[in-house]
Amino acid sequence: MESHNGTLNGRDPLRRPPTRMQLLNLNLTMASAGLQILGIVLTLLGWVNALVSCALPLWKVTAFIGNSIVVAQVVWEGLWMSCVVQSTGQMQCKVYDSLLALPQDLQAARALCVITLLVVLLGLLVYLAGAKCTTCVEDKDSKARLVLISGIIFVISGVLTLIPVCWTAHTIIQDFYNPLVAEAQKRELGASLYLGWAASGLLLLGGGLLCCTCPSGGSRGSSHYMARYSASAPHTASRGPSEYPTKNYV
Repeated sequence: MESHNGTLNGRDPLRRPPTRMQLLNLNLTMASAGLQILGIVLTLLGWVNALVSCALPLWKVTAFIGNSIVVAQVVWEGLWMSCVVQSTGQMQCKVYDSLLALPQDLQAARALCVITLLVVLLGLLVYLAGAKCTTCVEDKDSKARLVLISGIIFVISGVLTLIPVCWTAHTIIQDFYNPLVAEAQKRELGASLYLGWAASGLLLLGGGLLCCTCPSGGSRGSSHYMARYSASAPHTASRGPSEYPTKNYV
C-alpha cells in the first residue's frame, strides 16, 4: 500500500538523491570543461600572437644612440623583409634576396616560427578530436588522452616559440654592448620579440591547463563504482519487502 500511495502522490520510491561522491564528480567534470575552454582560448591567442610576430618586420629596430633625437631614417628588420622609414613618413620595404645572407639567429627563427605555427595547428586538430562537444571519438578515456596529447603539443610549441625569440634578443643585446660594432649597425629589441614572448607564455599556459584537465584513473574507477552501486541499491531495496511475506507463508 505504501508503494501504491507513493506512486499516486507522484513520488518514485526507487529514486534516491545523488550521493556526495556523485556531486563531487559532477563538480570536477564542470571544472574540467571550464579549464578546457580557458586552455584552448589561451592557445588560440598564443597562436595569433605567434603569427603576427612571425609576419611583422619588427624583430630588430634602429637603436637611438647619441644626443640627436631626430634621425633621418629608422630601420626595421624582420624574418622576411627589412623596412626603412624616412623622417618624412615614407616607408620602403624589401624582401630578403638570399636566405644564406641572413644571420644565423634569423635563419633559425624563420624555421622555428613556421614549425611552431604548424605544430599548433596539429595540436588543434588533436584537441578537436578529443573535445567533449565533438563525436569523432566516442570513448571517454580516449577523449581524455587526446586532450592530454594536445596539451603536450601546445607546451612543445610554446618552447619552440621561446627559442628563436630569446636567441634573437641575446644577439641584439650582445651586439649592442660590443664596442667593435658600429653605432649605425646596433639594434634594439623590436615589438615582434615581445609578441613572441607573449605567444610563448600563452601557449605554455594553455597547454598546461589542458594537461591538468585529464582525469585520473582512480576518480573514474570510483565514480563508475558509485554509479553501479547507486543503480543496484534501489533494485535490491524494492525486492526485499516483496520477498519477506512469501518466506513467512512458506
